[in-house]
Amino acid sequence: MQRWRGLESLPGGWGRCVATIGVFDGVHLGHQELIKRAVAIAKQRGLPSVVVTFDPHPSEVVRPGSHPAQLTTLRRKAELVEQLGVDVFCVLPFTPELSKMPADEFVHEVLIDKLHVASVVVGENFAFGHRAAGNVELLTHLGHRFGFSVEDAKLISAANAAPGDEITFSSTYIRACIDAGDVTAARAALGRPHRLEGIVVRGDRRGTELGFPTANLSTPRYAAVPADGVYACEFSVISGSAGAGPLMAAVSVGTNPTFSGRERRVEAFVLDVDADFYGQRVALDFVRRLRDMVRFPSSEALVEQIHRDVEQTREVLAEGDSTRPRSG
Repeated sequence: MQRWRGLESLPGGWGRCVATIGVFDGVHLGHQELIKRAVAIAKQRGLPSVVVTFDPHPSEVVRPGSHPAQLTTLRRKAELVEQLGVDVFCVLPFTPELSKMPADEFVHEVLIDKLHVASVVVGENFAFGHRAAGNVELLTHLGHRFGFSVEDAKLISAANAAPGDEITFSSTYIRACIDAGDVTAARAALGRPHRLEGIVVRGDRRGTELGFPTANLSTPRYAAVPADGVYACEFSVISGSAGAGPLMAAVSVGTNPTFSGRERRVEAFVLDVDADFYGQRVALDFVRRLRDMVRFPSSEALVEQIHRDVEQTREVLAEGDSTRPRSG
């Protein structure tokens, strides 16, 4: 898959293509359907498929300080898109100038003059241009006028929901699930566990003193960190060419109230591995929430609970409710 940063990265002699456009934070099941449809149309027409996304998040440019929690880093987003068979991942820097571009001008400059789209696939609630004035109806009208087709896809909802209780999968909904610690519901909408990435940094070594050394993650500024609690996770090293894992991990998110902590931390106790992950970029896939964060009366009581957390983590991940490959 080719990766472009800005439209100046287009190769010479670029022909027509099939494009889909959006922020695609999380690349959830709804996004996946859009992208798969674009890939299928592109293959039918013998054209390259292009995912057009934006960085930074448009909200941060339009309303500074309102950047939503980020479900996927840009690097992770590109990985997920590539797995869907996309030919080109195109990141448009979202600038104040781009935010003020009228909808019809965006179509002319980006879709027609630069990308030469033959077809565009978007969600039924797609909005674009200055003040989000453009919609699917306008895009379709411009497509008829300038020779490209438009396909709008229905939004994806949770299966087996009772009438009137349907939940539409969206990045906003998934952020709310994660913020509440409901990583199971987030997984259902994402089609995989929510992933949190970060660099392992030195902690206060209290876990080592208790017999449970942890990898302390320094996470990106806007990362969607689940609510305080203890979780069964998959732990993977993603720095370097090969990486390692996934491995089982019991993960604590919170301030460590037993020791009157104030700084909110993400600490992973990796099971059955004696290794120092300091300085490595790692990923945590949140499989299931085990319990709330609790203040224990003593370090001995905390250690007893950690032993239970570790055993429960083994049970959860042994159920097949994880991303780790299994033998046999």
